[in-house]
Amino acid sequence: MHSTLPEVLFDEVRIRQRVEELALEISGDYAEVDELILVGVLRGCYIFLADLSRLLTVSRRIDFISVSSYGNSTVSTGAVRMVLDLRLDIRGKHVLIVDDILDSGYTMQYLVKLFLARQPASLKTCALLHKQGRQKVDITLDYRGFDIADIWVVGYGLDCGDKFRALPYIGRVDPTPFPD
Repeated sequence: MHSTLPEVLFDEVRIRQRVEELALEISGDYAEVDELILVGVLRGCYIFLADLSRLLTVSRRIDFISVSSYGNSTVSTGAVRMVLDLRLDIRGKHVLIVDDILDSGYTMQYLVKLFLARQPASLKTCALLHKQGRQKVDITLDYRGFDIADIWVVGYGLDCGDKFRALPYIGRVDPTPFPD
């Protein structure tokens, strides 16, 4: 099963460059706020969030949330399930949701609705990847790293069957050998 490494789509240099650009843009947008709360969507965001947060020039705190709409499948069910909630109270805070990929949009839609009910001062969204043509719901990203085709990608935190998450690049893989 997957004896070769995935085809490289974005190498380490290109990823670093784009994360630097995003950090610059986000830092500029939040330059006047006291503190930004970065909420990482586990598990896929962890490398992206670590790199992004180290490059920001604004005061920030980090928390995590874990939700699932895939289960053990490679296709989203559309039903989002909370696995781990935030520890921080976001009422009156400036919040940026940081995710690895926007695919169907179900997860981001769920999180936006959940967080808006908690009355943050502001709420924006960020995803490293936007899989074009796959969205099932109307969600617009405030910050987006790369647009990709409807392919399965791994590396830099993204996985397929819990494999390839630690690759330093983003690559394409065929998910069919992985059982649903």
